[in-house]
Amino acid sequence: MEQVLVALFTMVVGVLGCILYFWGSNIILDLIYPASGKKAANNIRKSSAIRPWLFLGPAIVILSIYLVYPVINSLYLSFRGPAGNEFVGFKNYIWMATDEKFLESFWNNMMWLIIVPAASTIFGLVAAALTDRIRWGNIAKSLIFMPMAISFIGASIIWKFIYDYRGEGSEQIGLLNAVVVYFGGAPQAWITIPVWNSVFLMIILVWIQTGFAMVILSAALRGISEETIEASVLDGANPLQIFFKIKIPQIYGTIAVVWTTITILVLKVFDIVLAMTNGQWGSQVLANYMFDWMFRGHDFGRSAAIALVIMVLVLPVMVWNIRNARKEI
Repeated sequence: MEQVLVALFTMVVGVLGCILYFWGSNIILDLIYPASGKKAANNIRKSSAIRPWLFLGPAIVILSIYLVYPVINSLYLSFRGPAGNEFVGFKNYIWMATDEKFLESFWNNMMWLIIVPAASTIFGLVAAALTDRIRWGNIAKSLIFMPMAISFIGASIIWKFIYDYRGEGSEQIGLLNAVVVYFGGAPQAWITIPVWNSVFLMIILVWIQTGFAMVILSAALRGISEETIEASVLDGANPLQIFFKIKIPQIYGTIAVVWTTITILVLKVFDIVLAMTNGQWGSQVLANYMFDWMFRGHDFGRSAAIALVIMVLVLPVMVWNIRNARKEI
């Protein structure tokens, strides 16, 4: 109860603080540059130039503190030793190139990048197309989107019960093993099977992100001109031809934005692996490996070097995503 009260107090103070800041700063600006008197026109011009920065200023300061500074500090630490005191040059990067666990994490991340964005986008597109054609489509959309409201840790706990394994001869409470046993199969410790365990973890993220992809792509599909669809029907096109040759080409930009947004998320995946396997049984990923070196290995240099690898992988995808989003505007 104490934590709930603290959270509520923090939210109230934060909201009231924002209101007070914007209200007070605008009043002060109007007092400094009054919109009356001989210099009214000049004051209005100056206040109009300054006013947007009253809103942008706090965000820029916070982003600088929590985004720009950590990047610079991580770059600095990546050339330092475990405690961050000793300069070691490129030793941490050489270690990464030869470390088996880092290479495992890197290739696992690549596998996540191939499977999760593709599966989430495809399932989201199919869900968007099908739910727009049925009466209870809005209810279906709500159910598909619902996992987005669950935290990654919460989703992992739900799926732990699905993948749960009890020894042979014991009653299986895991949904997947219960189904396998019902059909005469042998229960498995699914999340301990190398390679396949990563796929089982990816299913969790696909389950969450399909709702996001569906909502964005559904809006894009609804934005397609009815005239083009009617013209294709008159030309004798069947529903599949209309979908693949008329609709999809018109929303390529939106599909690309959805794909790259999920790609950025995948590159930073951490919570699901930590909660489900903690990187064991060959399921390690870069973000979780960075966490291990930072808080368990207490090596600031190596963890910073891994963090920079993640940033380098994310950056080009993010830039490309922003450019495509601007083209859609």
